[in-house]
Amino acid sequence: MKQGDASELLVYDFDSVLLATDNFNVKNKLGQGRFAPFITVKRLSSISGQGIAEFKNEILLISKLQHRNLVRLVGYCTEGEEKTIVYEYLLNKSLDAFLSDSTEKAKLHWAICFRIILEVTRGLLCLQCNSCPRVIHQVLRESNILLDEMMNPTISYFGLAQIFEGTQDLPYSGYMSPEYVMDGKFSEKSDVYSFGVLIVELISINLSIGKLSSGLYLSKSLMNRP
Repeated sequence: MKQGDASELLVYDFDSVLLATDNFNVKNKLGQGRFAPFITVKRLSSISGQGIAEFKNEILLISKLQHRNLVRLVGYCTEGEEKTIVYEYLLNKSLDAFLSDSTEKAKLHWAICFRIILEVTRGLLCLQCNSCPRVIHQVLRESNILLDEMMNPTISYFGLAQIFEGTQDLPYSGYMSPEYVMDGKFSEKSDVYSFGVLIVELISINLSIGKLSSGLYLSKSLMNRP
């Protein structure tokens, strides 16, 4: 392990990464991203198409975005074909772990839900207004909101979001705006739409995944709920 150049990041050797993750044991897995699963580290998938240049761009981007509601980058590893990013560890895993479990969901009383909404708003504001160029998350959803032991949220998985330009093919989910689904276009407004779905989930304490994935618009799905 040694000190890196970008924002005092640590550079890890791959043996240290394997030791810390118990050889990427699935029991340590927090979530599944579009390009890679993330545990205490994010390991780049060999099929992601992301090269060294893109990987370094991700590292530099994340290291510059310092905010209490954005997951903190601790260090990285580039060894052989392995490229991993080491994030801070948050005790309570992701928000969807609470929303999908009846016992855990009972802990999400309104005061906590309101705080999650407020602080995710602050993190999203940092991505859209305090970053130059602006950062579009693209996959803002409950599985990408990590919680600490005090239930304070941080937005994760924003490092692979495209800088404010262009279009990109993404797998469909109920968090995607109709503009993206119909035309394949996204903007910072797409993240606002996704955040709106997240707010509805927290207010209703009812998962939308599975109900919205059929292709129904959010409004129609909500009208059909009791």
